[in-house]
Amino acid sequence: MVAAVATAWLLLWAAACTQSEQDFYDFKAVNIRGKLVSLEKYRGSVSLVVNVASECGFTDQNYRALQQLQRDLGPYHFNVLAFPCNQFGQQEPDSNREIENFARRTYSVSFPMFSKIAVTGTGAHPAFKYLTQTSGKEPTWNFWKYLVAPDGKVVGAWDPTVPVEEIKPRITEQVMKLILQKREDL
Repeated sequence: MVAAVATAWLLLWAAACTQSEQDFYDFKAVNIRGKLVSLEKYRGSVSLVVNVASECGFTDQNYRALQQLQRDLGPYHFNVLAFPCNQFGQQEPDSNREIENFARRTYSVSFPMFSKIAVTGTGAHPAFKYLTQTSGKEPTWNFWKYLVAPDGKVVGAWDPTVPVEEIKPRITEQVMKLILQKREDL
């Protein structure tokens, strides 16, 4: 009996350990146009994951900076991954189509955008639950930024008061590591 209980406990512990080994790229999300996308497609790249909103005081500075970051670093295995969210101040009230049109028309956004989601609470998207749990930082407003390494692990998280320009050196460091690693692999 004791052996059976111990075996069951070990199996549960092993399953929990396996589950905790999960990373950001193991999740799936629906893109802004309604297609299910495996985030696995971004594995091997550096990603800056951001919960965005169209009617926030942080909207203009962030969308401009995020698009510039995508322009500057996108060719080097980097992506901004934008997840619209209406949880904070109801500042993303529009439909996915309206959100996409706004971002593309106003800021010429070229980075991947996903469907509107919840990023906190019981209804939070599993990818954001992972970001929150592994970084220890939960979004409290729009434009939280999570830096995800090519292996899917979170290497940094910043609240909306931290400008993209201030974290660009950390992002560039991750991109440079990736470039050097790819050169060594050749």
